[in-house]
Order: sequence, then structure tokens, then C-alpha cells
Amino acid sequence: MPPDSGRALALDVRDEAAVRAAVREVSPDVVYHLAALSSVGRAWAEPELTVQANVATALSVLEAVRVEAPEARLIWVSSCQIYGTPEQLPVREDAPLSPDSPYAVSKATGDMLAAVYADAHGLDIVRARPFNHSGPGQPSAFILSSLARQAAEARLAGSASVRLHTGNAETRRDFTDVRDVARAYRLLATRAQPGVYNVSSGRSVSAAEQVALIAELIAPIEVEHVVDPGQVRAHETPDLAGSHARLTEATGWRPEIPLRQTMLETIEWWERELAGRRNSVGA
Repeated sequence: MPPDSGRALALDVRDEAAVRAAVREVSPDVVYHLAALSSVGRAWAEPELTVQANVATALSVLEAVRVEAPEARLIWVSSCQIYGTPEQLPVREDAPLSPDSPYAVSKATGDMLAAVYADAHGLDIVRARPFNHSGPGQPSAFILSSLARQAAEARLAGSASVRLHTGNAETRRDFTDVRDVARAYRLLATRAQPGVYNVSSGRSVSAAEQVALIAELIAPIEVEHVVDPGQVRAHETPDLAGSHARLTEATGWRPEIPLRQTMLETIEWWERELAGRRNSVGA
């Protein structure tokens, strides 16, 4: 199907009847399930909403595929957060699940439901467990995009210095460019056997290291790293990185876009976005 021949359907994915109707109408060969409330911070503020919405969404999609498209391949996008704090890094897919936030519990529930539906109903399900991913267009609720936006604002203002705010400076996460992640999902749809696959870079970086990278990219603007107590989470996994060996063996996938490029292009995207907003207001 040509890229411009598709159409969008707006619906509440928690509504099982609506999801079933959409799947019935489309009659898909592949279903990519990514719909979720995905902010860990928001999940702590609204735990009931996050758990209820994400579990309801999971059940709606699974039931729709079971009834309306049982032959379709379902790419089930889970989360690295379901591992909690692993005993070994980089964590592999056979590590026990130990979710440590309301968001992680909601995603672990969906992951296990997908496994049950695959086993009980013979559905063709691939469970992808992506680690942190970012890139141009990501909302600033996520750390890399937040830092990029702060840097872009300083550039647009012509500032000589900028204070970049983060939570815990030493918290480490495994980042992959979102374009590499999308490529992994496509390869999982076409090449992989049903099962569980991490989508990750294999290494983690700290918030402090991300700030240092920003400083290199926006020099000569001077950068000061400020740890905001309001952004520090008391209950947080200190380090999380995943092995992508199983995914690579199954599909040949490897991450191709380095973190430096992701950060630079996200800063540039925010510059265009913020400048456009200013021009729109001024028009």
C-alpha cells in the first residue's frame, strides 16, 4: 500500500467494541499496539488512571485481534520498565519481571496478558520490550527531549548561558533513536518468530552525561546542570540497559543512529518548533 493511501481512525482504544469494529473494517495482516499512557512521572501522580487505562487498552486490543483478526501478527509494544532493577546488566529477556512503578505494573500486566492470549488462543504475538527512545518530535515530558528543548530555547534567545534542569543526575537509561526503534518493529513483524525481544542499544547513559553532551552541542553557550528536587523520584531504578542480542540474531537489527545525532536533531527540531510557535503568535 502506498504511504499516502492510508487513513486515520480516531477512537478510544479502551472501547473494546470500537476497536473490534476498526479491526474488522481494516482486516489487518499486522497490528502494532503502542497505545498507552507512557509517562512514569504522570503514573505516580495518577496511578489509578494509568493502570486502568493501560490494562483496558490491552484487553481491548487482544480481544479485537482474537475475534476479528486471529491470523494477524500482533506486535505488542511492552516496556523495559517491567524489569525493575535487574540483577545483571544488560538485562536479557529471560530476566524476572519486577515492576517498580504504577506505569511499570500496567505494562507488565499487558505483557503477561499478551503471553496468555498467545498461549490460550494461538495468536501470533511478538512482544517487544523497548528501552528509552527519543528523537525529533518527542514531547518534553521525557528527559532527552526536555534537555533538547531547554537548549533550543537558549539558542533562540541568544543566551550566553543556560541552566539545564533534570532529576537525579546519576540515573542511567538505555537510549535508542526512535527511528531505529520503528525499524526494529517493522523487522519484528516480517522476520521474527513469536516471542519476546528487547529493543535497546546495550548501554546506558546518565542524566549528567546527557547534559555534558548538550554542552558540547550548543557551545559556546555555557551550561550549568541543576538538579531539581521536584523532578527527583524517591523510588527509581538507578540503572537500566538491555541486551538486543536476541533481536539482532532474529532480524539482523542493530542500532544505527548514535545518541549524539539524536540529541542534535532533537535540539534542531525544537528550534524550528518553538520559532514556528512564536511566529504564529506574532502573526
